[in-house]
Amino acid sequence: MQITNEEYMKYRPLLFSLGYRLLGSVKDVEDLVQETFLRAYQINEVKLENKKAYLCKVMTNCCLDLLKSARFRREQYIGPWLPEPLWPDDLKEKDPSETAIQKEGLSIAYLRMMENLSPHERAVFLLREVFSFSYAEISSFIEKQESSCRQLNSRAKKKLSAVSAESLDYEKNKSLILRFIEAFQTKNTTELLKLVSEEVILYSDGGGIVKAAIRPIVSSRNVLSFIFGIIKKMPDDFIFEVKRINGQPAVVNRINGELHSVISFYIINERIKEIYMLLNPEKLNQK
Repeated sequence: MQITNEEYMKYRPLLFSLGYRLLGSVKDVEDLVQETFLRAYQINEVKLENKKAYLCKVMTNCCLDLLKSARFRREQYIGPWLPEPLWPDDLKEKDPSETAIQKEGLSIAYLRMMENLSPHERAVFLLREVFSFSYAEISSFIEKQESSCRQLNSRAKKKLSAVSAESLDYEKNKSLILRFIEAFQTKNTTELLKLVSEEVILYSDGGGIVKAAIRPIVSSRNVLSFIFGIIKKMPDDFIFEVKRINGQPAVVNRINGELHSVISFYIINERIKEIYMLLNPEKLNQK
């Protein structure tokens, strides 16, 4: 298949967007995007009617193959697994989409919930709801009956229904996070308890490379104690800022100028329900 430079620039962000939502791994996705184009160059164009559909089909199946093996690797992963962050510049370059469902699909909370889907549920949901392919096209992509694809999508939407557009209001969430930070700085436990759910869960991803909680930490009391303990150990050259990561406000922490961690949040009904603390340096080495 011949692909012009203009077509490459057009379809590359699309393929990255699809792959990132399926895998949550920037490096793996970038490798598979190149693999997809390589396969496209090797096919007979006479048999090809729709370049976009073909590229998405190849990308989907490459991701499904890797996802199955990645799920095995994650079973061996030390501690909770969190997706790699997308930084503001990456978001503009690699995912220029603007629709609501696409924005939702980029948040760390959404990607975490995608982990509850089977590989095929994940693929069908994205191809249908995010990329607007017909069930007939999706059926040909993953070699399943249209009726099965409809069922897979229905199950996926039910599992993902907790993340709504309301829970992803950027300015409202940023305001709440700033209050959360201020309450920690002033040690205002009463305010902190108002801002977090009683059943709040903190996931800490160190990947077995740096020190992190091996299991999720549950309940407001345990989570707040854990964070207070971390803050007490921070050196004097520790600085933080609130930045847009994966389309949502997150706390970016640096020590001695080096990126130390990224903390993201799942906020619903104006309370923090989940906290995602990414410390794994292999996932942070992009910035």
